[in-house]
Amino acid sequence: MVDRQHPSLSVVCQCKLLGISRSGLYYQSAEISEEELALMKLIDRQYLATPFYGARRMAVWLKNQGYKVNRKRVRRLMQVMGLKAIYRHPRTSKPAPCHKVYPYLLSGLEITRPNQVWAADITYIPMARGFLYLVVIMDWHSRYVLSWRLSNTLDTSFCVEALEEALRKGRPDIFNTDQGAQFTSEAFTGLLEQHGVKISMDGKGCYNDNLFIERLWRTVKYEEVYLRAYQDGKEARVGLGNYFRFYNTERPHQTLGYRTPAEVFTSSFVVVAQADMLESLLPDTQRTAGLSLNLPLTLS
Repeated sequence: MVDRQHPSLSVVCQCKLLGISRSGLYYQSAEISEEELALMKLIDRQYLATPFYGARRMAVWLKNQGYKVNRKRVRRLMQVMGLKAIYRHPRTSKPAPCHKVYPYLLSGLEITRPNQVWAADITYIPMARGFLYLVVIMDWHSRYVLSWRLSNTLDTSFCVEALEEALRKGRPDIFNTDQGAQFTSEAFTGLLEQHGVKISMDGKGCYNDNLFIERLWRTVKYEEVYLRAYQDGKEARVGLGNYFRFYNTERPHQTLGYRTPAEVFTSSFVVVAQADMLESLLPDTQRTAGLSLNLPLTLS
């Protein structure tokens, strides 16, 4: 809003009219050094192996690797990356006091079909210079990646964009996330409620509540991100796009009977189409009488 070349209003006058600090106008955030980027990559790898490491243990581990760091520095870097030690806290706090936190709905629930439960999470993607944040929305039963987005900030908009794309492919009964501010925001939860989706949120610090997403992060990073070593955001978008296509349509999963996520996810559409075709062949009297075909109608 500030025009530095304005013919009659100086920058000082414009700042006063807008009610902003002139020092803030000239402030430029310091770039992260090469050394800190290297530390962040090491922390990210070790966190995948030991997600229960907090800043203290992570600092000790880095010192044992020959790096001169202290706990405060490691804690700051983990905060930048969005990483936090996973364990049960004696008292939990909300990430955003004004946001509503929903209960966990998956306890004891048997998830047997696609579009029954979707899940979402955010992770850190390292690059040669800097880093990005990746959000993924995944179908819990089939492990199918419905949508994903990259962003250089932890705002809400890129999560909402991913959700809008996913909802164009279907609608789940339940949507599960952690208690991050992006997922508790009114923009995100409001969109789910508009589509009649039940909202479920993990207990704070309980990564097992969203275990399949955590496994996906390990798979993506070890099979793609660490091998490619992206130079910039463009390479990251192209590389992740290619990988998620491979993950969905070519990579077999042992837990899925060595089928691909796409095969399991789209199989529900075939079942519904068959059921609709058979029902259309029934006489009107049988359809109106509610004759059951004993077929698993899996889509909402």
